[in-house]
Amino acid sequence: MYLMTILRLLLRVLLGAALIYYGVGHLSFLREEFQAQVPLWLPLGADLVVVASGVAEILLGIGLIAWGRVVPIAGLATAVFFVLIFPGNISQYVEGIDAFGLDTDQARLTRLFFQPLLVIWALWSTQALSLLRRRPQNRSPHS
Repeated sequence: MYLMTILRLLLRVLLGAALIYYGVGHLSFLREEFQAQVPLWLPLGADLVVVASGVAEILLGIGLIAWGRVVPIAGLATAVFFVLIFPGNISQYVEGIDAFGLDTDQARLTRLFFQPLLVIWALWSTQALSLLRRRPQNRSPHS
């Protein structure tokens, strides 16, 4: 049990640190790479999407590294975020866009299978599913 707790913590902090790193990258040194992944059909400017998602990644990363009640909420939000950005990965594959060293159809296709793993990682490492299983408690002193 103790090892599982340590593993969850390490994976949660690793995911949080990665989100912060890539969030900063959205705003600076990886900006053009991320712009290439914004689907052409999205009715927003690529730079706006990249900046907004970068800020979101930084905030989610901080939430994952935090302690207490915010962690499962951050985990659930991170999982939802990974689902919401998945169309960008699909678009990169369908449109054959080279970015992040993904310069073949096989590499872009393989990447698609990692997105569900990120969702599972966020949910498992933060025990976010416990939020969905909790039942509201009556906190009335007259119960």
